[in-house]
Amino acid sequence: MGATPVGANRENGVEVPHKDLPPDTLRSLAEDFVTRDGTDYGLVEKTLDQKVAALLQQLDQGQAKIFFDTETETINIVPVSEMKRSAPA
Repeated sequence: MGATPVGANRENGVEVPHKDLPPDTLRSLAEDFVTRDGTDYGLVEKTLDQKVAALLQQLDQGQAKIFFDTETETINIVPVSEMKRSAPA
């Protein structure tokens, strides 16, 4: 899986509802995402389980969404706040 961000307004981005994924697939995706290079969690380091739990909570609360980029065949998790900033005016 690549680290290319996919915005909701991109024509080649397809939202993947996290509830539609099997639990083990969602966990693997979350682990991949939280361990990517450049991910910053502030001054206090968190365990992998804490990072995954926080990400799953963001997905459950609608604060983040999963997108599959059909052009690059990569998947990414995007904060909803980032999607709003990148949406056309």
